[in-house]
Amino acid sequence: MARYTGPKTKIARKFGEAIFGDDKSFEKRNYPPGQHGNNRRRGKKSEYAIQLMEKQKAKYTYGILERQFRGLFKKARAAQGITGEVLLQLCESRLDNVVFRMGIAPTRSGARQLVSHRHITVNGELVNIPSYQLKAGDVVAVREKSKSLEAIERSLSNSSNVYEWITWNNDTKQGTYVAVPARIQIPENINEQFIVELYSK
Repeated sequence: MARYTGPKTKIARKFGEAIFGDDKSFEKRNYPPGQHGNNRRRGKKSEYAIQLMEKQKAKYTYGILERQFRGLFKKARAAQGITGEVLLQLCESRLDNVVFRMGIAPTRSGARQLVSHRHITVNGELVNIPSYQLKAGDVVAVREKSKSLEAIERSLSNSSNVYEWITWNNDTKQGTYVAVPARIQIPENINEQFIVELYSK
């Protein structure tokens, strides 16, 4: 599947936050890119521009392209609950995201690569589809042959994040997607209501 492979710091500066994780280059210049990036006297953004920017931020954060993101929105709109919250919950339930949250990979793009290269199992079965939607109770693990991979070992040793909806056992290198996270448990700085308003026009 196609994915964004361009300069990540430039995108992070556009949104004013390090949406791809720790980024020393972003910290040096945390203002928008371009020759007028540091000029604070910018015109007021329209309502549409604000909504579009929030959608773009969500897409880049989770590494999802437009067609797939729109599909997730349609699924969220058809589901019970608040559409914007369900949309973020669907993004969080993706296998690549959960692999990232568990600390198996330091970034979502790294997690996507691990899944695509068949290093990850779900309930004991190899799954190489990053967008695979996990259900509460699913067990995610590093494949037996891949447990000694240096990249995975390094990522796990540097990981300190703990999430209430995920358990992880460092000895067995497996964890459980315990439950779909509530909106308050999702740490991403995304205003999902703007996305709903944009798609509802």
